[in-house]
Amino acid sequence: MDQINICSEGRTISRVIVAEDIAGLDGCLQKYSRVYAVMDSNVAMQCPAAAELAQMLNGRGVPGMLVSASEDRKTMDTVMEICSWLLDNGADRNALVLAIGGGITTDMTGFAASIYKRGVRFAYVPTTLLSQVDAAVGGKTGVNFDNYKNMLGVIRQPEFVYVCPRVLESLPHRDFVSGIAEMLKAFMIDGAEDYSRAVEVFFEMMKEYSIVPEEDASEYWADCVNAHVSELTPLIASAIRVKAGVVSRDQFEGGERRKLNLGHTFAHAIETLARREAMTGDERPEKTDITHGEAVAMGMVLAARLSDRIFKGDMNDVTALEEKVRADLNACGLLPDCPFGVEEMAEAMHKDKKADGGKVHFVLLKDIGDVTVYDLTVEEVIRLLR
Repeated sequence: MDQINICSEGRTISRVIVAEDIAGLDGCLQKYSRVYAVMDSNVAMQCPAAAELAQMLNGRGVPGMLVSASEDRKTMDTVMEICSWLLDNGADRNALVLAIGGGITTDMTGFAASIYKRGVRFAYVPTTLLSQVDAAVGGKTGVNFDNYKNMLGVIRQPEFVYVCPRVLESLPHRDFVSGIAEMLKAFMIDGAEDYSRAVEVFFEMMKEYSIVPEEDASEYWADCVNAHVSELTPLIASAIRVKAGVVSRDQFEGGERRKLNLGHTFAHAIETLARREAMTGDERPEKTDITHGEAVAMGMVLAARLSDRIFKGDMNDVTALEEKVRADLNACGLLPDCPFGVEEMAEAMHKDKKADGGKVHFVLLKDIGDVTVYDLTVEEVIRLLR
């Protein structure tokens, strides 16, 4: 078991536990007398660990609520449903709300716990690679508003995050690949050696998976993840350390924490446009069916291209860097070609949370493991990338 602390002013404010099995969660709950569990309904139906979790929680008399975790349901309406359920079940100020699921579940549940009775304690059991390395770590909570990504929310740290990489064996291939983008993002920020190792591991996994007949793909993917879990676990822990270190130094995104948004200004614009296309009835999957991790991959390629335009007089091989990012993402099973033009993204980027005084804090790559925050207007970005 590995514990990674998030600190502020010399004290631990949250902890991330990376464990080999789910059973260790029981010990983490010992100190809490009133626990309320909110679980993604997909996890309840599909994840083998859910049965073990349910047995553990039932033995403690923990009431449970199932939520539908999708971008369409990531709204204040769902947050209010969670708050109503807590109230109906007698949750008081001493409650601990335990979220079990991916990033949508942890975002919504953490936000609900943060506003219920002016804030009660909460903790997470992330069940996707994306949530284990990113969404569940760092204290950001929130929901979508008016089709814009995560526009409502607060920064408030969970009591703990319990990460068990073995639960990933039931994660569908596409959802797993979506999480790869966030892990590689962490290593692009700080961890060139881990970045290279991660690309090696994921490339090997994708190569093994590619030769399996389609009818056996789902079953084989679970075996593939299980076979590589000993390699995945230290990489997951390393990615968490990158984020925990940044958050410890800048909890409320006053400076360094902005680096964690590498690729995300573009990604959030892509997701906004994809939702709009879906609402208007566009049936082209390349424009409507885009996961968060896929959007982040597209965003990181655009960030690398923007870095080329900005730094080409000051850097060596920046074009090769963009090509490397694209090639590595492809090798890891991601297709980072954006279906939208930069002009189409303009409105969403203007309304991005990171917009400040007419400029947006873009995160640019100088090299793998070396990024910088660069303020640009959306119009400047359009001109540079057109």
